[in-house]
Parts: sequence; C-alpha cells; structure tokens
Amino acid sequence: MPETHAFQAEVRQLLDIVIHSLYTDREIFLRELVSNASDALEKLRHIQLTEKDITSPDLPLEITVSADSEAGTVTITDSGLGMTGEELVQNLGTIAHSGSKAFLTKLKEQGSNSENLIGQFGVGFYAAFMVAAEVKVFSRSWKPGSTSAIWSCDGSGSYTVEDSAEELPRGCRIVLKLKDEQKEYADKDRLEEIIRKYSSFVNFPVLLEGEKVNKVEPVWLRQKSTLKDEDYVEFYKFHANTSEEPLTWLHFSADSPVNLNSVLFVPGSNPEAFGFTRAEPAVALHCRRVLIDAAPQNLFPEWLRFLKGVVDSADIPLNISRETMQDSALIAKLRKVLVRKLLRHLDDEATSHPEKFAKFHKEFRVYLKEGVATDYEFQKDLAKLLRWDSTLSEPGKPTGLADYVSRMKEGQNEIYFLSAPTRAAVEASAYLEPLRAKGYEVLVADEPADEYVFNNFREFEGKKIVSADQASVEIDPPAETKGLSPEEAEKLCNWLKETLGERVSLVGVSKKLAESPVAAYSPDAHMTPALRRMLRNMPRGEGESALPAETPVNLEINPRHDLLVRLNKLRTADEGLAALAANNLCDAALAAAGLLDDTRAMAKRSFELLNRLG
Repeated sequence: MPETHAFQAEVRQLLDIVIHSLYTDREIFLRELVSNASDALEKLRHIQLTEKDITSPDLPLEITVSADSEAGTVTITDSGLGMTGEELVQNLGTIAHSGSKAFLTKLKEQGSNSENLIGQFGVGFYAAFMVAAEVKVFSRSWKPGSTSAIWSCDGSGSYTVEDSAEELPRGCRIVLKLKDEQKEYADKDRLEEIIRKYSSFVNFPVLLEGEKVNKVEPVWLRQKSTLKDEDYVEFYKFHANTSEEPLTWLHFSADSPVNLNSVLFVPGSNPEAFGFTRAEPAVALHCRRVLIDAAPQNLFPEWLRFLKGVVDSADIPLNISRETMQDSALIAKLRKVLVRKLLRHLDDEATSHPEKFAKFHKEFRVYLKEGVATDYEFQKDLAKLLRWDSTLSEPGKPTGLADYVSRMKEGQNEIYFLSAPTRAAVEASAYLEPLRAKGYEVLVADEPADEYVFNNFREFEGKKIVSADQASVEIDPPAETKGLSPEEAEKLCNWLKETLGERVSLVGVSKKLAESPVAAYSPDAHMTPALRRMLRNMPRGEGESALPAETPVNLEINPRHDLLVRLNKLRTADEGLAALAANNLCDAALAAAGLLDDTRAMAKRSFELLNRLG
C-alpha cells in the first residue's frame, strides 16, 4: 500500500516558488534532471572504488531520455547509485536536502573530492513540476538486497512512497506526465535541442531514443598535449554553429586565484564588419561541464564581445537555480585572469605568427581601440597590440608603439601622430614639416576611433603621445634668410590680425613651416582638428551647437614663402584685394587643418577673388 506523506507548510511554499518563480526558462527542467542523473552516476563511480558488492554491477554508466508524445510523458533514466524507499523520503520529501552536498562533504572528510558533482542545492529535481502535472520516480539502490520503490507526487501538498511490484535495475527512472500546455517537451527534436544546449558535455553518455546526443568532447577539460588543431576547429564549429574556422584560440587552465578551465576563440571575421548588428557575448559559462549561462554579460569586458568559447569553473558561486552568478568580486577576479592571459596570448601571436596577427588586427582593431579608450584596467596591454601606418613604414605594413619607440631619434621625447582621413593627407600636411625636418616618425591616425585612443592614452613607456598639430618642434633657421625681413614679417602679422578680425586669436611668425605658406592651430591644445570634427558631428537638439560657427584660431605664417612676400606687397598696392586674398589664405589654412566649418563662405570668397583677378 502506498504511504502518503505531507509536506510541511513552509516546504509547500518553497515548492511553489521552485515551480513558478525560481527558474526563468521552463526548459531548464531537463538540464536539472540530466545533471542530477550525472551526479548519481559520479557518486556510484566513487563507490565502485571501495565497494565490491554492488547491485547490477554490469550496467553501463549512462543516462537515457525518451518521450511518448501520445501519452504525453518524458522519461529520464540513469544507472547511478539509486535510492531506497527511506532515501526517497529523505531526499525527495525534503526540499533543499541535498544528497550531493552531503556526499561531497563525506568525500572531503575522507580526504577526497569530486568536481563533477553539480547538485549542490537539492532543488533542481523540483523543476520537473514546472512542466509536469505528475512526477514518478522508480528507484533501486546500489546496496545489495535493497528493494525497488516508487515515489509519486502531483506537486501539491503531499507525496506517496510504495514498494515496486517489479524488480527494477539499479538507479532511477523519472517519469514526467506533462501538463497539457507543456506537451512540446514530448517531442524528440525539442528534447535533443535542450540536451545539446545545456548538457552536451556531461561526463556520461546521454542517449535519446537510443542515440547518443553528447558526441562532442569538452576540449577545455583535456590536456593540450592530447589535442590537435583539428580538435579545436571541430569544437569551435560546434560551439559557434558555423562552418568558419577560428583565427586563433587560447586553451587555459588555472587553480589560483580561482579554479577554471577555458578555451577562448577569436572568430575568423568581425561579426560587426558591415555595421548591421552588434555582437553579443558568446563565451558560455559552465559549472562542472553543465551550461549555466550561454551569454553571461559580466564575464568579459564589452570590448571583447567578439570572443567565443567556454569558461568552466567549479568555484563560481551560483544562486539556488544555478542561473546567475552571485559573487561579483570573484567574477571580477576571474575576468582579470582571463583577459590578461588572452592579451598576453595575442601579444605572443604578434611575434610568433605575424601574418595571423595582422589579419586579427585588421578584423578586430576597432574593439582594441574601444578598449584603450574606455577600459583603463587593461589599457597598457591593449595599446601594445595596436598598429598604425607611419611616415616611415611601408603602406599596408603598420607599426606598433613599441617598434616606434625603438626607432626614436636621439633627443626625441615624444611620440607623434596626426589625424587625417588618409595617409596621403597626413604626408601632405603642413604640420608634418618640422617633424620631417628632424627625421621624426609620425603615426597615421586615419580612423575616427584613433582620436579617442590618443585622447585617453597619452603616454607609452614614459614617452608622451602628442598630436603633430600641437607639436612644439621647431625648424632650425636656414643659413641664408630669404623673403620678408623680421620687421616686414611683424608688420604683415599685425595687418593680418586686424584684417582677419575675429577669425584669428593670434597671428605670428612660424618657426615650424618649411614649405607651406601658412598654418592654422587651435588655441586649445586638447581641441585637435579631429576632435573638433567629432564634436561637429555629435547629435544635438534643434538650434543647439556643440561649437560656435567658427572658433578663432592661431595663424602662423612662413615669412620665407613667395606667397607671403607677394601678399605683403599687395597690401600696399591694393588693400581690398589683399584683404580678400588674406581671407582666402586663412580659408586654405583652416581647410588643411580640418578646422573649416563653413565651406559656403570659403566658396563665395574664392569666386570673388577669381572675379577680381579676372
């Protein structure tokens, strides 16, 4: 006769929470039951080491799942250690009584441990009631002479336990009578999808209708010496659900400061390359082989969102439903270990596999630049990985900051860069003239993100990083001075200041220009032309402006240039025409510097000047 047992009031309340609130996805029930079955098999494997007499010793250690769509049932069977009738009451009649936790404690007391036991909270079994109107557990213990028993419950306030009329094999068979609205889980394809998603790497075969589902090896748990490149590529294709091969990967294990096993992959191409989508986190978090979160938000920094792979740790503290991470300090420590190891791996790749690293940099440099601009914790390590074209490098063969520093001239104390749309624009810039004269190398910052990088990372290996348009380098004066005399140059500067009015803050003689007649500089050392362009393009409300229509600039003239000599003569012969020419000269300097905001006014002045000259 079945014995009826009543749940205590607080236990009934907890059961209701488990069924309705604890888990966000109902499909989790299968993960929990397969995980519990894996725990039972793992326990039996330990028992086999010390016990010679075991019920049904020849049974293979495996988990089977089957479904009956007509009957609306799902059955999960394992050949683990099983339970007696008393143990069914003890373990299933008392919610949060964790057999796994007790077993783990016993192993520790004996000086042993098993990281393959995942059922630490004792409530996963009750997730079955999210989808089942009735749950029956048919079980027989591993202990010789034990009888078979059946536990049955409809999720209400009581359950029954009775002896089984049939002699069961060792282990547990759990039969779920699905609720009418949950019949989708009686479909084989749906069950296979869930098993592949959450339980592909449990330590024992999982058979669905007699066919093994978990065929892929958890490569992150294997010794690297036993693996070939083909093994990693095969796993990546399975994990990422792609036919594309990864560009590179890192297989890393550690015991301290946190226990972890991981394999991280860099995809073969940038998922955001065409700008249609934003990559989502894809490094799955596992706890002892079982998927906890396929896309954890805090495991890696945002700028590493292109990564794929697996991180598995027995130390990660989870909440009671195994769905979220609780100890943020420990997760931060885990993140630091993984990110630093990955950056070191990429740095090694730059030396040992330069062609592969060049492809990585081409595809993923935007993420690295995002990291340098936003993540001060890893900024220095990230900066080492960045590459730019430079005035001394061959086109298409970018250089890094470390190589730049190794080539610096004697007496050079600063690293120079110049923002412009193209390399050609950089090499034609007036700002390059004093640096070229000194033989100084200049990095070509031809992407919008470069300005963010250099505004947030201003020093490398003790060398300040300076924009060429703000460089204080001066040209050595020529032995023979041509052009305007110092007195004529001073008078011309005063006239230009008066003529150009509010367009300029200061007009002076340049000690930097060798070939160009004039150059414009922002009075604010931090307001580089590229930054000014970014502010111009920032979205703003109607009628609002990030900058005035035209911010005054400092203008420097080259008194040795023929154009300035002719302008000086023109201002006495035809001051009106000279004033128009001066404004056109200022327009050209602003345009070359990327500081010209109103091109319509420039065009109007150009037409007027051409008309006067005609």
